[in-house]
Amino acid sequence: MARRSLRALADAVGILPSYVDQSGIVREASDEVRVALLAAMGLDAASEAGAKRALAELALARRDRLLPPVTVTQRAPVTLDVAARSLTRRGEPVEWQLAVTTEAGERHAASGRSRAGADGSLRLRLPVRLPLGYHEIRLGAGGGAARREADQTVIVTPARCPIPADRRDRRRVGGLLVNLYTTRSARNWGAGDFGDLGDLVAWCGDLGAAFVGVNPLHAITNRDDDISPYRPISRLYRNPLYLDVEAIPELRESTEARTRLASAGVRRELGALRAAPYVEYARVMALKQPFLESLHQAFVARHRDRDTARGRAYRDYRAREGASLDDFATFMALLDVFGTEPARRDWHTWPAELRDPRGPAVAELRRARADAVDFHRWLQFELDRQLATIAADAAARGVPIGVYQDLAIGSAPSGSDTWAFRDLFLDDASVGAPPDEYCAAGQNWGLPPIDPHRLAADRYRYWTRLVRNALQHAGALRIDHVMGLFRQFWIPAGASGAGGAYVAFPSEDLLGILALESTRAGALVVGEDLGTVPRGLPARLARRGVLSTRVLYFARTKRGAFVASDAYPERALVSANTHDMAPLAGFWEDRDLTLRRTAGILETDEALAAARAARRQERAALSRRLWAEGCLPQGREPADDTELIAAVHAFLAKTPAALVGISLDDLAREHDPVNLPGVGAEGYRSWSRRLGRTLAELRADPAVARMLAGIRARLRVRRPTRRRA
Repeated sequence: MARRSLRALADAVGILPSYVDQSGIVREASDEVRVALLAAMGLDAASEAGAKRALAELALARRDRLLPPVTVTQRAPVTLDVAARSLTRRGEPVEWQLAVTTEAGERHAASGRSRAGADGSLRLRLPVRLPLGYHEIRLGAGGGAARREADQTVIVTPARCPIPADRRDRRRVGGLLVNLYTTRSARNWGAGDFGDLGDLVAWCGDLGAAFVGVNPLHAITNRDDDISPYRPISRLYRNPLYLDVEAIPELRESTEARTRLASAGVRRELGALRAAPYVEYARVMALKQPFLESLHQAFVARHRDRDTARGRAYRDYRAREGASLDDFATFMALLDVFGTEPARRDWHTWPAELRDPRGPAVAELRRARADAVDFHRWLQFELDRQLATIAADAAARGVPIGVYQDLAIGSAPSGSDTWAFRDLFLDDASVGAPPDEYCAAGQNWGLPPIDPHRLAADRYRYWTRLVRNALQHAGALRIDHVMGLFRQFWIPAGASGAGGAYVAFPSEDLLGILALESTRAGALVVGEDLGTVPRGLPARLARRGVLSTRVLYFARTKRGAFVASDAYPERALVSANTHDMAPLAGFWEDRDLTLRRTAGILETDEALAAARAARRQERAALSRRLWAEGCLPQGREPADDTELIAAVHAFLAKTPAALVGISLDDLAREHDPVNLPGVGAEGYRSWSRRLGRTLAELRADPAVARMLAGIRARLRVRRPTRRRA
């Protein structure tokens, strides 16, 4: 028999009964998956009786709630709807008192005596019209023993995020897309850093480009294979790997640090790291760490508790970030203690008393290791300062969007976010992607999902903080797998990537907060809407002002032809590829297919031969499109990598898309992707491959100028604004 209560319960909490895959086939969620995902959410549905009981308890809790904890609305509310059924007998009046505190701190009050409607609801008029922002309502209602109180956060949002047409200069613009850690220079310490990002902004200023798009800058451990920017320990805070040590102000004040920097041993290690073909994360951080600790000591001695400009800026930063910064810094101090053992880097393995960030043991540790905690606060303060300096420099150089940042879809299960916000994250499921043409077995990303109901119950505080921090010093924000704001593919613990189901998220609320925060930041938002996308999602994103993503490799008709340039949407970021794909030179030479065979994704030589045959057809189709668009001489394939890349960039520039992204990997004529999805560290060194040449060499290369010629000509690049001396 069909388990009706189980399915009703699953429907009630948003577990979707089915989805349509990329081939158009309807995939049904199994009852086994429903039971497992409900259990992960804390609901026992192993038996039909248990499911029925859980369903009844859920309905009762919703019926008895005076107010939902949060309301997100585009229209400033003038009334408040209260579920007053439990306050009094039908027909009797209810005494009530309202207190409203606006985001600006203004207080308004009202009181009265009213009767509930036939449906048991009480409609109360608010004493103030709420502006855009976050506001608090306190309600007291009833009488005697029946009196109850409730709180609600009201978030009033604009209808959409800013769009390119809102900008003063409405022209189509281009920019560089960069995996920052891969950049090579004569001055970085073996991994791209904010000094290199500043140089990239300067290059964009000279080109007349509008932005530099970077990978997520989120905090990771920088140890072993825990280096993916899309699997961070925190999405709220940043990776100290990107600090430009020589730009930290305290270096001028620390004789010890300057002496160490000039030592022969440090210079040798710097030379070795700069020459390395891969980013050696642990070695880079081992070299930087003593300098950072020494510079923090200089900061403490000269600025932290003093009335200097830097001391005041630090206090302001701490006040802005509040408890979430303290939690992150405390977690990192704990990780310094336990992280020497790989098996203890997951906080779930720590002593029980240290797994609770609000417990007395953690409070005592924060006091006992106050200097270590403050060190990690200071690192984040300096990261924020350096990024702010880059944003200001972008504006001065006439780079209108500046830094375009990236927000990953989830956080590592072992990290700070899951420790500090443990009530939001689920332990017995993970986020992934269903099977598709790109990965036939589906993908299990190993990222713990956030329970959407707990997120709402917490009034979207985590999401608000997440978006706000991601938009700091950014002129645009890319949201990885933006479909996760609508639905996420959850996989029960122990199941394969194919054994999951989609779970619905409160997309309108999440998009409303995104619109509010991006409006306040004056930033564009780009959604990575690739993969298994439900019908109608691009239109919903467009209504909310979220730009779409279009990738040349995927922009094909059902018959395999590459679509015409004028078929691309206006509200989009277009690019040739992504970090999961081979750069253009590697695509043309089948390098990605060879790597997939070596890693075992293509299991036989016959499979490799078939993939190469399909790639030959793709190359021919791309050549035909480039001929038709006048980007390549008719009837001739590209003579070399430079001509291919120049032709593709000229094609992208012809599209009506608002933003055109040019991959630095393509300009450097790299062949290998930075990531090979579905392959572990033993099969491929993802997230580590560095550029073969320095930024200075690329800027001076005439071939790079030829690759950019079509972009410069077709995007109506204005003269860059010269920076004032």
